[in-house]
Amino acid sequence: MNRSLLSLVLGALFLGSNPSTAETVLPEGPNRLRPGDVGVGRQFPDFAFTTIDGRALKITDFLKDKGVVVAMTSVTCPVSKRYAGTLARLHKNLEAKGVSLVLVNPFSSEDPAGIGAFIKEHHLEAPYVNDTDRSVAYTLRASSTTEALLFDPNRTLVYRGAIDDQFGLGYHLDAPRNSYLVDAVDALLAGQQPRVAATEAPGCELELPSDKKGSAGSISYHRDVSRIIQKHCVECHRPKGIAPFSLESIEAVLDRAKTIQRVVEQGHMPPWFAAPVPAGSENPWANDRSLAPRDKADLLTWLASNDRPVGDFADAPAPLSFPEHWTIPTPDLVLQLPSAFEVKAQGAMPYQFAYVETGFMEEKWVEAFEILPTERDVVHHVIVQIIQKGSDPKKIGDGSGSFWAAYVPGNGARIFPAGFGRRLPAGAKLAFQIHYTPNGRAVREQMRLGLVFAKTRPAVEVESIGIAKRDLNIPPHAANHIERREQMVPFDFYITGFMPHMHLRGKAFKYEVVFKDGREETLLDIPHYDFNWQLSYDLKQPRLIPKSSRIRVTAVFDNSVENKANPDPSRVVKWGAQTNDEMMIGYLETFRAVPRKP
Repeated sequence: MNRSLLSLVLGALFLGSNPSTAETVLPEGPNRLRPGDVGVGRQFPDFAFTTIDGRALKITDFLKDKGVVVAMTSVTCPVSKRYAGTLARLHKNLEAKGVSLVLVNPFSSEDPAGIGAFIKEHHLEAPYVNDTDRSVAYTLRASSTTEALLFDPNRTLVYRGAIDDQFGLGYHLDAPRNSYLVDAVDALLAGQQPRVAATEAPGCELELPSDKKGSAGSISYHRDVSRIIQKHCVECHRPKGIAPFSLESIEAVLDRAKTIQRVVEQGHMPPWFAAPVPAGSENPWANDRSLAPRDKADLLTWLASNDRPVGDFADAPAPLSFPEHWTIPTPDLVLQLPSAFEVKAQGAMPYQFAYVETGFMEEKWVEAFEILPTERDVVHHVIVQIIQKGSDPKKIGDGSGSFWAAYVPGNGARIFPAGFGRRLPAGAKLAFQIHYTPNGRAVREQMRLGLVFAKTRPAVEVESIGIAKRDLNIPPHAANHIERREQMVPFDFYITGFMPHMHLRGKAFKYEVVFKDGREETLLDIPHYDFNWQLSYDLKQPRLIPKSSRIRVTAVFDNSVENKANPDPSRVVKWGAQTNDEMMIGYLETFRAVPRKP
């Protein structure tokens, strides 16, 4: 790679042109359904089941009470895990009202020992059914691992849907706005129809036999599908991986077939949100995670088929191995947060800030670093900034300027090419901005930062800078509010990567360059921004932005009620460090020559 090494100065602000406001895939919430379409009002047949502790029961055994709730659940689905505490409290609440609760786990890939540990940890006292053959799920025509069904004493389905609207796919609130299930129970006990009788239940989807159609043809699991999943999924979806469940076995893939099908069709997985590269154009991205068209077509064909051929195990790929700790070379120095953060089991948490002294008496050059959480499944993202000696930490530690290191699930390490490095000045303090996302289990988290020092002074310094618009003013209920900022480039400037940053109302983001002659070019377009993935987009080759060009960053925000992740559509939203506020930062990675020592 031939890299010219030039310094950077960014200057004056200008206004830009209008961006496109393409529709986005919104986080999914419990939208209301027409009750008759999902069986509400019908009598369901009696059905038998065996609880995890060996009790043989029928649903009619519970109908001597005032009603019974059957709640689907899972010990690995991330939304189900967040509802574990809710289910424990719900059991006591229903019991006091004379209504029974039965928990049903429809996944054969979740082992009894793991289920037993989960039950004990979360104090789940209701009868628990490990429905490995999905006979209960099929009888109930259950739709997801968070769906709850309320029956009256005559087995009439009174309500089906979400327990409440606190947690969903891509969002979680500090408290529910609507308690659909409890409201339906109260209506039943009052001899009334529930105000809301049916909703969606965001969670891991369950499929019914009628969902499958067609044939997979020559596509088989062992020869084709397992390789696609191994290449694109198991880095995270494996035992001790950052994802909530493993996809290393065909049983696990079959359990979650409908969920995999949805997230692939919608483009949520694998996580990559840059607009598709036009046909015939060279892909500029070095870290493109998206599925190749053939891989996507084969995977979706197999998932949607009614036969799902297994194929010959002899055709299966060799299993991969992954390091359990550091993925970089053994660090020369490990810096840990001075104390652990208490991450609660449920709800939302504000950003947490921690400061770590490096203790360096002289400057250091880092050729590799890695941020390693001690509880990876609750760490959403981390931004690390340098506080120079004598600087005010409160003005630097909010993540609004440049950053020194970053972590997102699946991408917390960086190894620089030979001759490149990041500088740590003497006496520097590191500010950690941490976003924790509770997942149903209270934990203590105390992450570490591993550093590998360069043996010699590098020729090139890698830097990250932020183009931020701090004077945000997002009106209430605005579904497509546009904010933009431009900065002049007074010297030739090389870009090696991008990382856009917004919060829960972020909808779309775009980087553009306006050349001196007026020509405009899109550098990165993210039509469907997803706050759950703070991704970087790394170029295969550095992109030269000539002197006197302008870099424009444009953001679209959705402050409407249709954005299920929106904490409060009624407020005017300004800049703020916390998730309930907003940010607009277009991070850029660049480099410059390191001056030789005299």
